[in-house]
Amino acid sequence: MAEDFAERHIARWRDHWIDVEFDDEIELATVRLSRLTKYQKESVKNAAAAVGLAVFEYQTLHTLMIRDTPGIASPRELAEAADVSPAGMTGRLDSLEKAGLIKRTPSATDRRSVIIEATTAGVAIWRRAMRQRGEAEKHLMSALSAKELTTLNRLLRKLAVAADEPPPPPRSSPKILP
Repeated sequence: MAEDFAERHIARWRDHWIDVEFDDEIELATVRLSRLTKYQKESVKNAAAAVGLAVFEYQTLHTLMIRDTPGIASPRELAEAADVSPAGMTGRLDSLEKAGLIKRTPSATDRRSVIIEATTAGVAIWRRAMRQRGEAEKHLMSALSAKELTTLNRLLRKLAVAADEPPPPPRSSPKILP
């Protein structure tokens, strides 16, 4: 079997880390996860472009649609969920509203605020983009058998649980004197 990008990375860098602990298996996994993250980001970019959206527009619609109340939220809720400033979310919403993909309506409970709602056109374009993403995900995962995919999910779940825990405090390293 040919070397993959992670194995080439290890071969290039292994001997450079003489004063730092270097574990090939950890580095291989980390580099591969990074490459898979890049693949996922590219699939989002391609899906957005395929339906005529900017990535930020797709991401905002996606954030709106995957809520407990699909397609409905306050601007503040969207900003928090998307990890965007309120001002940044306002700009995103302006763009989506201009395109007819969302509408703002006054809140029935607080006349100072508005509710964001996906329009029929917004839901339709989001669904088209999601189909594009789904095809990219199926393509990637088709490299695995059903059993391998189940195993991968079990292992990734362990990593996801560990990632939700706070990391250990950094170890102090010895000072290197000139």
